Amino acid sequence: MTAYLIADIKVKDPKWIPDYAAAVHDLVHKHGGKYLSRSGNVKTLEGKPLDTTLIALMAFPSEAAARAFTNDPAYAPFVSARQGGSDSRFQLIDNTDLAGTISYLPKG
Repeated sequence: MTAYLIADIKVKDPKWIPDYAAAVHDLVHKHGGKYLSRSGNVKTLEGKPLDTTLIALMAFPSEAAARAFTNDPAYAPFVSARQGGSDSRFQLIDNTDLAGTISYLPKG
């Protein structure tokens, strides 16, 4: 089942970004994932805007693959750098439909 990792980041110190952006892409791919977006063009269409400067959306073939990426020892120094230079929230969702009314999604 496809799993999506949503990274919601407020950059406080951008020094970590060049190394992170250059290397983490390969780690995502190593675990079967791919970026669907990594954008600073965040526009709130409804509700109170979050204090976000960057959102990344990644798709993985499974929750286990997404967790393997986030737990990869090679990723650890990039996690530390990101956490030191930002306020970050990573959320994991699957591709189910909670209501079960969308025919092309599994009922969640």
